[in-house]
Amino acid sequence: MVTEQTIDFNNSDLYLNRDLSILDFHLRVLEQAVDTRHPLLERLNFLLIFSRNLDEFFEIRVAGLLQQLSFDAASVSPDGLLVEDVLKRIAETSHKAVEKQYRILNDDLFPALAAENIRFLKRDELNETQAHWVKHYFREQVLPVLTPISLDPAHPFPRLVNKSLNFIVSLEGKDAFGRQISMAVVPAPRSLPRVVRLPDELTNGGDQHVLLSAIIHEHVSELFPGMVATGCYQFRVTRNADLTVDEDADDLALALKGGLYSRRFGKAVRLEVADNCPKTISDYLLRKFGLKDQSLYRVNGPVNLARLLSNFNRPRLRYTPFTPTIPSIVQKSESVFEALKKQDVLLHHPFESFTPVINLLREAARDPQVLAIKQTLYRTGADSEIVNILAEAARNGKEVTAVIELRARFDEESNIEVANKLQEAGAIVVYGIVGYKTHAKMILVVRREDNKLHRYVHLGTGNYHAVTARIYTDYGLMTANPELCEDVHKIFQELTGMGKTAKLKKLLHAPFTLHAQLIAYIEQEIRHAQAGKAAHIIIKVNALTEKQLIQALYRASMAGVKVDLIIRSICCLRPQLAGVSENIRVRSIVGRFLEHTRVFYFANDGEAKVYCASADWMDRNLFSRVEACFPIDDPILKKRIIKDGLLNYLTDNQLAWELQADGSWQRVQSAEGELPHQAQALLLEKLAKLA
Repeated sequence: MVTEQTIDFNNSDLYLNRDLSILDFHLRVLEQAVDTRHPLLERLNFLLIFSRNLDEFFEIRVAGLLQQLSFDAASVSPDGLLVEDVLKRIAETSHKAVEKQYRILNDDLFPALAAENIRFLKRDELNETQAHWVKHYFREQVLPVLTPISLDPAHPFPRLVNKSLNFIVSLEGKDAFGRQISMAVVPAPRSLPRVVRLPDELTNGGDQHVLLSAIIHEHVSELFPGMVATGCYQFRVTRNADLTVDEDADDLALALKGGLYSRRFGKAVRLEVADNCPKTISDYLLRKFGLKDQSLYRVNGPVNLARLLSNFNRPRLRYTPFTPTIPSIVQKSESVFEALKKQDVLLHHPFESFTPVINLLREAARDPQVLAIKQTLYRTGADSEIVNILAEAARNGKEVTAVIELRARFDEESNIEVANKLQEAGAIVVYGIVGYKTHAKMILVVRREDNKLHRYVHLGTGNYHAVTARIYTDYGLMTANPELCEDVHKIFQELTGMGKTAKLKKLLHAPFTLHAQLIAYIEQEIRHAQAGKAAHIIIKVNALTEKQLIQALYRASMAGVKVDLIIRSICCLRPQLAGVSENIRVRSIVGRFLEHTRVFYFANDGEAKVYCASADWMDRNLFSRVEACFPIDDPILKKRIIKDGLLNYLTDNQLAWELQADGSWQRVQSAEGELPHQAQALLLEKLAKLA
């Protein structure tokens, strides 16, 4: 009999590899491109999302593994794999996935789009009139901004920007200086559109497009007068895009600016070439980028798929539009402040509007009774309405404090702009704590009412970004609860000042109390199970990698606790192992909206504890970031989260996948006679107004 005392929780067989797990998530996204339950243009969008996801996977995860291999090849991950083994498996899976991606594009999506009179024309599919227009477009719009670079002793191989579209051209003949040039590189400037729409008068109705790669390929010889282009092959290099910034720098923003430039020219990690590129040329490119054969990806189509989507005016081929609703208590109240005096407000995005959050800030910016506004900003955007409101508040004389996380990956440049904009308006801007990313989502408003100071708070699971609030599922709690407000105030003091760790009454916060309390709650469920009481844990996060929490969940399963995990992407826990994780079920939902809520449920012998958080169950969130985890104490709101945000997803039989003991993911199939249930669709019908 397996017991907690006899099992070795460090056994590598108990864990799944983090990097292979996230790659599996990207494959689940790719599968949406062939799922006819999604409208056609949304299927195309899923294909392009897969491209962007894979780009970032190579830029960050593969690049990190290659770095690790160079200085510690003997390193073993918790699942027992060497770095070299992980890289080999990634290469095998990625090559198959990319082949499948282009097969879906060419054999499925392009024909289906053509049937809807949406075409991406190849060079040999242009009629005479269209070809003439394309030639004119090339000469007027493309040729003037191209810079062909010959490859000879005076012109070494150019330094090409990360993920840029380029062409390598084989040549015969001599140039204007009498030089025998055999090869040249033509970078395609990023200022040029990758998809060019033909004028309506040339298409007989419908949407017809020509790719920039096809336009350049067809007319590349015009770049080399007197010479003959014998071959033209598109290629793209992906580079290490992870930033390394000196945390001890005197000015973090200045240090980041320097790092942003270097990101464009990091070490190469992947090479994509046209599938008809001769081996001699692809080998030449591999040598130039210092890559091996397994890093070469031959593609049957554009190498930069992520930029393929155009704005087609085809509502029938899109998801049904919807209008997020606003809770009735907010609509009926004269102000957000008045609503929050009456009760807490829970917002479930994108089904419910982000507008109340913006209105809270707008009212605070213009209300003469408001003295101070404090907010964390992780991914927002320099031109966002929230940033403009904070700047307005500062100009109106409010004490505005913005804790901006400059190191939010791929948003560093935007966040530097946000910081500059707010500082110019007179706001206090701080960059958080050295060595810890500020990932908590918090707003604090201080208002004078009847000669007393009252506080109002917003806490969220997602970023203060109006665009992602329309496509990510997230929870936000707006409250005037004095204890929660006091806790948020103390965390802001931690972030902007110095002193001992704040003692909080309601909130759990990383890197201090969150991890230990989560372990304690799991142990509590174990004790309930051992006492013969019903015990249940439901966790919904984006990723589960932290080893101590995984081990605690294994112990819970062995004690008889029912454990349901709803994990969007990475899961290093292995479910359904005999004697260890038989009581653990892991599922993932991939659908119209990116699942982003973090919700923690512990049955607690009938007195359920429910928390929402900005943190995933990952080492970085729990030990290297400032995170806020907030309780949902209101019985009505708690019941709503359990029903809509947890049980609803556990009964999805349309978009759900379940993780098997061998690490594979299987799509959930509805049982015979079982009605179809799609969690996101139900929430749209329940909370939003469908067009």
